[in-house]
Amino acid sequence: MTKQTLSFSRKDPAKFFKTLNKRVNDYFKENNIKRTGNWKLYVKAVVMFALLIVPVVLILTINLPAWAQIILMMIAGVGMAGVGMNVMHDANHGSFSSKKWVNKLMGSSIYILAGNDYNWKVQHNVLHHTYTNIQGHDEDIDAGRIIRFSKHAKWFKFHKYQRFYAFFLYGLLTVNWAITTDFIQTYQYLKRKLAYGKMPHPATQWTKLIIGKIIYYAIWIVLPISLGFAWWQVLIGFLVMHYTAGVILSVIFQLAHVMPNTEMPLPDDNGNMKNTWAIHQLFTTSNFSPKSWLVEFYTGGLNRQVEHHLFANISHIHYGKIAKIVKETAKEFSLPYNEYNTFWKAVAEHYNQLKELGQKPSIA
Repeated sequence: MTKQTLSFSRKDPAKFFKTLNKRVNDYFKENNIKRTGNWKLYVKAVVMFALLIVPVVLILTINLPAWAQIILMMIAGVGMAGVGMNVMHDANHGSFSSKKWVNKLMGSSIYILAGNDYNWKVQHNVLHHTYTNIQGHDEDIDAGRIIRFSKHAKWFKFHKYQRFYAFFLYGLLTVNWAITTDFIQTYQYLKRKLAYGKMPHPATQWTKLIIGKIIYYAIWIVLPISLGFAWWQVLIGFLVMHYTAGVILSVIFQLAHVMPNTEMPLPDDNGNMKNTWAIHQLFTTSNFSPKSWLVEFYTGGLNRQVEHHLFANISHIHYGKIAKIVKETAKEFSLPYNEYNTFWKAVAEHYNQLKELGQKPSIA
């Protein structure tokens, strides 16, 4: 089935985004700073890679009790998610560095998360950032039948309990990347001729995907077994790491879009959206913990999703500074600026949204 072609409105008589874009550009020009990362981001990258690699090295080189190994693999999972949010994410948006080869190298860290750069760029950069929260187009709000993220998705009786089981299933995100998701996405995206930039040759993409998976499992499964660890020990450690990273990444993603204060708009019968793309982002995206240094540091600025969706080509280390500009401009144009003051308040509201979406829809 061919997906409906969508078009965002071009009518913005008040010129919101033109005004906002000028103000943000003026900020960088007046302060003589680049829109990409700087030494702060590079230091953070070292920290995140260390959180991932050091625990694994300790397990492989020191005879540790089982409980210590479990804790270290959980820390590795924290590092794994940290690399994804702070390094891979910026790099695959082209904002980690002003040098393309550095972005490509750092963007390849997606393979540490058992992912694939082509698939990720299509799903995230193309589908999610373009069609945010639009049912049938944004795959980030499509969890199959098991979780109902949108009021436009089909309801099943078991969704009444999704607020209880959803958080447990979130941990399977990167496990699915490692096993099935990448193969399904490559098949679908190549068939639909989707790409972020140059369209890859199908044979090249399949070869890259398969070789990447072989190397990934060789490092994370075969190597530790060859060093004397039992297969079941390796499997447990692997799942603990991935489950930890999966919970973190999934929760952070959902707090940005599946919330009571975000909308899930649909196009009209002709595929036309009500708002311009930029205004659409304001209605469908939410921030959290704007004053928490720790949250912003660890999540790679993904707690400021409003700024990220409007300016994905700007490194997250600048979001704190431009947030004031975005917030004031949105208010000036009488547009929403969705935000929760704390992380736990946002989690509670996401839980409430899962509960609301789990209720049987009333018949209009």
